[in-house]
Amino acid sequence: MTDPALLQAALAVACGSLVGFSLALIGGGGSILAVPLLLYVVGVHDPHLAIGTSALAVSVNAFANLIPHARAGHVRWKAAFAFAAAGVLGAFAGSSLGKAVDGRHLLILFALLMLVVAGFMLRGRRGQDDRYPLPGMYPRLGAVGLGTGSLAGFFGIGGGFLIVPGLMFASGMEIIQAIGTSLFAVGAFGLTAAVNYARSGLVAWGITAEFILGGAVGGWLGALAATRLARTRGALNLIFALAIAAVAILMLVRSLRG
Repeated sequence: MTDPALLQAALAVACGSLVGFSLALIGGGGSILAVPLLLYVVGVHDPHLAIGTSALAVSVNAFANLIPHARAGHVRWKAAFAFAAAGVLGAFAGSSLGKAVDGRHLLILFALLMLVVAGFMLRGRRGQDDRYPLPGMYPRLGAVGLGTGSLAGFFGIGGGFLIVPGLMFASGMEIIQAIGTSLFAVGAFGLTAAVNYARSGLVAWGITAEFILGGAVGGWLGALAATRLARTRGALNLIFALAIAAVAILMLVRSLRG
């Protein structure tokens, strides 16, 4: 007979690897699958516990992926600090509100956000010329950071697909700079939400470690695959967006049925 704890650990590593692989391969979006994977595959039955656990795992993975981007000069540090400072306040407020919302209602809202993210992925990330820094950049960074931080904290996600276009809009930076800079904000928002949830005992520490371990392995494999499959990223983006939409619809059906 299989040990249930051992099976759960193996599932957590496998799911973390899947998320890490998708993040490295298509450049974002994978972290939003962490909550449904924790709920429906790993077997974390409390939505709040799944969100707190996901937030910590997302934060650690984001800070780890920030290192190579920083070495490559893809991080605009002044913009990163300004955006994250406002966003951390939003993440704290959002995570506090999320803990107070009924778990079933929270899953319904989460599924709706997944559909929005799928829409962002289907549209794709449009490039723009580097116009950094735009006049009056910091007030816009603060406003956009506060809003995206609130959503990231509320749902316990990285929010990269919201943060990247937000940084481009607010500061005028080109997409490669926005992607690198976004990782600092993703890590800061996730850590803020995780600390808030941990204060209420809503982080499964063992599962978090297993998820992070899997994410490290999957991220390494995804980075290798990305260099070989660069020409197919558009198709992969489409497939992944459809997968997110399918999972969101499944979550809506299950949550509405009670």
